Amino acid sequence: MIVSVTQDDGTVEELSTDDLSALEAAAIEEAMGGVQWARVEALLQLQEPEALRAVVWAHRRRTAPELKFADFDLPGWRRRVKARISRDEIEDALNNLMLQALSTQAEDTQIDRMTPHLRKLAHAPADVDAALDGLGKGHLARRRQDSED
Repeated sequence: MIVSVTQDDGTVEELSTDDLSALEAAAIEEAMGGVQWARVEALLQLQEPEALRAVVWAHRRRTAPELKFADFDLPGWRRRVKARISRDEIEDALNNLMLQALSTQAEDTQIDRMTPHLRKLAHAPADVDAALDGLGKGHLARRRQDSED
């Protein structure tokens, strides 16, 4: 996941959960009351403020180790902080969907249903098209573009 924080001057800071150490991830889990990492990721996708705050806090502690989670706040979080999925996460989701869909012989339909959701969650929506191409399903992206024209 990539958590983007818009600063007061308009610049955007991008913080990746892939850059967190195991200790930082464990600190996030602990700060959130013992939530498992998979749940943290799900909460990030839902734009849950505590999960967003925890990721930013973990990154801020690198330069301010004394920073306590209870004292850390993100004013204006709803308009300033967003979590989006990375290209690797898009590819993982599509690969998992393909494996599930192959057993039902309906992979194109299932992938087609999921791509709007992936585009909404994607840090860079073009990554969805690139991941579809990599999966051999680029025709689904082109078909969607043709129907939008």
